[in-house]
Amino acid sequence: MTAHSSTINAVIANRRGRTRRYAVVLSVLLVLVVAVFAVTLAVGQSVTPPGDVLRVLLGEEVAGASFSVGQLRLPRAVLSILAGLCFGLGGVAFQVMLRNPLASPDIIGITSGAGAAAVFAIVVLSMSGPIVSVFAIVAGLGVALLVYGLSFRNGVAGTRLILVGIGVSAMLQSVIAYILQSAPAWSLQEAMRWLTGSVNGAKLDQALPLLFALLFFGGVLLSRSRDLEALRLGDDMAAALGTRVSRTRMLVIVAAVGLIASATAATGPIAFVAFLSGPIAGRIVRNDGSLLIPSALTGAVLVLAADYVGQHLLPGRYPVGVVTGALGAPYLIYLIIRVNRIGGSL
Repeated sequence: MTAHSSTINAVIANRRGRTRRYAVVLSVLLVLVVAVFAVTLAVGQSVTPPGDVLRVLLGEEVAGASFSVGQLRLPRAVLSILAGLCFGLGGVAFQVMLRNPLASPDIIGITSGAGAAAVFAIVVLSMSGPIVSVFAIVAGLGVALLVYGLSFRNGVAGTRLILVGIGVSAMLQSVIAYILQSAPAWSLQEAMRWLTGSVNGAKLDQALPLLFALLFFGGVLLSRSRDLEALRLGDDMAAALGTRVSRTRMLVIVAAVGLIASATAATGPIAFVAFLSGPIAGRIVRNDGSLLIPSALTGAVLVLAADYVGQHLLPGRYPVGVVTGALGAPYLIYLIIRVNRIGGSL
């Protein structure tokens, strides 16, 4: 066997090993989602036997369990999974595209835009229901395009976009505060619940539009996974590899914003899920494959687990956004220090 053949065999073996490790990571994350989902359905203020949970899921009427599992826990868990998938997938798309873990929708103003639009619709226009969600989705996309346009100068540099996004986010937070200070009591409570990020009172019919958004926008992102991986090498290298950089960037922005805004419209802006999912998945996956699906699964685990902790493991009951915010804020400080020292990279 020649040295050349040995090198080729070593490369092939390395690729196979990375593929196997990636498959194992996806399998573990998927099992973890299913396990947390099962615990969420079975264990609450009371414990429901797994057999009864399964019977409820199959559509049977089970005394007590049909209400506690079928009407209270199941819609909450399903909405948590879908929102987590959307936040995780949309967040990591921005981070990978801009090669910076700080390039999260939480940081660059997209969730603030959706939140400001929703608060305006609730408080000023006295709207409720699906129309508020429409306002949030349109505003999220509008803010993303605004930030992109303001940061464009012979291309889009990640650092410039992040700084512009932080400025836009600060302005939008001021708008939210101004609207809330003059809000009547009845609309203030609804607006604050929406801004906190919560799956309280979830209904299964809320999950259907979010599922459609996940399938459509998520499909667009997954179809561009190779181009996204090329963008991690830099715009010039991506172009040399045949990626149409501007077109890919615009498609990724629209699809990622569609996911984030749809999830925000369904649950409110659950803090830091989009921000945390990518870096956590990056630590697990390393360089073995695309971060898109691992980040989506990580987001689902985060939302499911944080909602369970907020409801059952803390004194009192807290919306999921409060728990994720408490987790995400220290990590944001750590990441800012790390990025300042060694540069931004997932």
